[in-house]
Amino acid sequence: MTYIQSFDDTRANPVAAEAGPDDLMSRIGVRMTFAKDEEIYGQGENADLIYRVISGTVRTSRFMADGRRPIGDFYYAGDLFGLETAGEHAMAAEALSDCTILVANRQALRAAGGEDELKRLIWEATVRDLESARQHLTLLVRKTACERVASFLLGLANRRRGGHVELAMGRQDTADYLGLTIETVSRMITQLQAAKVVEFKGSRLFRICDAEALHAMAAG
Repeated sequence: MTYIQSFDDTRANPVAAEAGPDDLMSRIGVRMTFAKDEEIYGQGENADLIYRVISGTVRTSRFMADGRRPIGDFYYAGDLFGLETAGEHAMAAEALSDCTILVANRQALRAAGGEDELKRLIWEATVRDLESARQHLTLLVRKTACERVASFLLGLANRRRGGHVELAMGRQDTADYLGLTIETVSRMITQLQAAKVVEFKGSRLFRICDAEALHAMAAG
């Protein structure tokens, strides 16, 4: 059977996404650690640094004047983030879990002869973010609540490739990302468990019991 690709399959292999140890950013970048919920950079701050997740999970979000906080994306090991085309960060970035982040200055990359490297990094990150934004928009506009939650869980599971999957994000983050309420997310997860499609241990650890059914639900 040919499965429908989940919305997050483009990052199904975070190990493959991580650049090798000899790339310029790895050579001149500095490793920094951030505690869970600690801000990495703020909305509106200068975007003169480039970030790569070494371990942990990062969330980007934008605070609106009316108090809403839409989630931009989640970034995992190997992912680049913070590469803005403008001079300021359009969203804030925070550590969802204890994180190790590789940080490099754009000017330092250029000074080290990395103008082409910088352009490549920006291009790759831009393509990835555009595709992720397209998939996210499709999720919000075209899918039901059940399809959104199924797609979200499937995308996370595809990154883990078997066994139990740990959720770095809580129900509020999940709800904000999926454009749903916490109550709706909880209800959809309860339905998936009752149908024996997924099994949760607590609120942050799950496994897929029926992959074919989950794919079908995600596809709609």
